[in-house]
Amino acid sequence: MHIADGIIATEIAIAADVFSAGVLFIFGKKIPTDDVPKMGLMAAALFVISLVHFPIAGTSMHLGLFGLAGILLGWGAFPVIFIALLFQSLIFQHGGLMSLGLNAVNMGAGAVAGYLIWKMCGFPEKVRAFLAGFFGILIAAFLMALEFQLSGYGKGIFYILYAYVLVAGIEGVLTASVIGFFRRVDPAIFKK
Repeated sequence: MHIADGIIATEIAIAADVFSAGVLFIFGKKIPTDDVPKMGLMAAALFVISLVHFPIAGTSMHLGLFGLAGILLGWGAFPVIFIALLFQSLIFQHGGLMSLGLNAVNMGAGAVAGYLIWKMCGFPEKVRAFLAGFFGILIAAFLMALEFQLSGYGKGIFYILYAYVLVAGIEGVLTASVIGFFRRVDPAIFKK
């Protein structure tokens, strides 16, 4: 899921860096002070979950918790994802500084999609939580594949989405379980 420096075309990476900086500025101004502890915990969870890799389809994948971040933080998920990615890049060389904006846009789009799915009316909470987790990671994987294709890697890169469907299913179940747990022990966490 983390794109390293030098793999994607430089102009795409720079455009994503500029876009990411703009999004950080816009969303960063709207962060309520009361959300800062929750954001810190979510950043730590995002940081740690990406270190737990498991083999699927001949490669190594990890969960992202993007849908969960979107549900709990709304638009504030983007700055949290950016910070988690920055520390992963600096400490473990997951991704890179040049591709930081690109990775943040991909994963942040998944979190925003999770937030929008969560806000849908007419569906039970468990279904919305599952879909937020499922599409939170699948959208990030789709954007990653699209960027690879635009950089000249060919349409075959989209086959990676088949492996991510399994990861998305796991993520959806995990997100629904965590949301159910929070609903039972601390429903105030959902108040915005």
